[in-house]
Amino acid sequence: MKRKLVTLVMASVIITVTALAGCGNDNGGNTGTVKTTEVTDKGKDTEKTDRPDTENEEEVTLTVGYPTSFVPDAFEVVAEMAKEQMGITIVAQPYSDADETTLRSLLASGEAPDLIFYNSGSLMKRLNPSEYFIDISTYENLMNRMEDTFKSSVTVDKAVYGIPQSASMGGGVLYNKEMYKKYGLKVPKTWDEFLQNCEVLKEAKETAVIGTFGSSWTSQLVFLADYYNITAEEPDFSKEFESGKAKYATTPIAVRSFEKYADIIPYYNEDYAVATYDDGCVMLAEGEGCHYFMQTQALSNIYSLYGKDVVDKIGFFAVPGDDADKNGMTVWPPNAVYVSKDSDKIDAAVKFLEFYISNEALDAYSEIQLPTGPYSVVGYASKGEAFKAVEEDMQAYFDEGRTALAQEYETPVKGPGCESICVEVANGQVTGQEAAVKYDKDCYKQAVQLGLDWSE
Repeated sequence: MKRKLVTLVMASVIITVTALAGCGNDNGGNTGTVKTTEVTDKGKDTEKTDRPDTENEEEVTLTVGYPTSFVPDAFEVVAEMAKEQMGITIVAQPYSDADETTLRSLLASGEAPDLIFYNSGSLMKRLNPSEYFIDISTYENLMNRMEDTFKSSVTVDKAVYGIPQSASMGGGVLYNKEMYKKYGLKVPKTWDEFLQNCEVLKEAKETAVIGTFGSSWTSQLVFLADYYNITAEEPDFSKEFESGKAKYATTPIAVRSFEKYADIIPYYNEDYAVATYDDGCVMLAEGEGCHYFMQTQALSNIYSLYGKDVVDKIGFFAVPGDDADKNGMTVWPPNAVYVSKDSDKIDAAVKFLEFYISNEALDAYSEIQLPTGPYSVVGYASKGEAFKAVEEDMQAYFDEGRTALAQEYETPVKGPGCESICVEVANGQVTGQEAAVKYDKDCYKQAVQLGLDWSE
């Protein structure tokens, strides 16, 4: 399959960062290399009416810990703005994200950075956040800015612990809008309507659904992105599932998530078992396939390969359910920024958080890193470039309150064999019901490891 590579030229980043290795396990703290790059003037002409009043602030230094896999270009621009406008200097302390124990050790040491980037959702809750992070629920400037779906991902027992670190991602169906126009198709609101569109494409000798199981993680997206439809019918499913009271195999709407794989087998590309994620992005962009069950992170990949004109020919819709009146999107919220209880500069840290989710800072951030979903910030719309699939398609789900967190953000119970089970049902090796039974057994092993009181 042919590939098209287009060089993506990113704007230069301005900041001086002192990178210190995070303390954890028995590794001790090692001083890293100082990295300096040239400065630009991003964000200086942006409207500033919503940012916190920072006049006459004393200069202060805040440390920030983030995973080593995080590419901080956009964050560095915001940090430089904070230094210029608020007198706050950010010193980076990357920590290893290969092992959660590293961060736990850092937090337990009592020497955690002032600010910490980490997962939202169930992984954050496993850290016992009340012990390590401040509760920001009394800070109205922060609470009034955060969208409810994200807020729920950083809330434990009514205490709120973090703000969004970047943009969200949606899970659903990316589709080629030119193919929809060519064949007179409409965005489906039900699963039956989606299958009817696929049948039209198949009859026209087109690949209706792109499969890329050569990158096995992509096999999960039909199942994972369908979670909105489960929670729309069973709002307490994750809670009941984590407690062992509910099972996939005995919950009809949950079995339905696996059955959808069998429904789309006739519509896959011939090489779906070996095609890769990059292949799928190319197929979608070049009209070699129409639908791709995927997270919206793929928009960034297509953008890097083809540029803005091509990526804006890609649309997005949520995985349809069986009821058009309950149509909504599964959301992967961004990581969050937390304030450590060990910090002796909490007031300054909160001021930085307020600035970080101001319109001015978000405009500067999104100018460097085009968002793959709406920011989880009330009333914010980027003034810079944005993918049309984000600003036109995804935003509507947020505006209308038709969103739900991906299940993995509500419960840590996710079977490690999810990929292989999804591949089996997509290959026709097992039925949807059989896949649900296998998944319950797989999750049982995970629940036992987590110390949950489950029975098979």
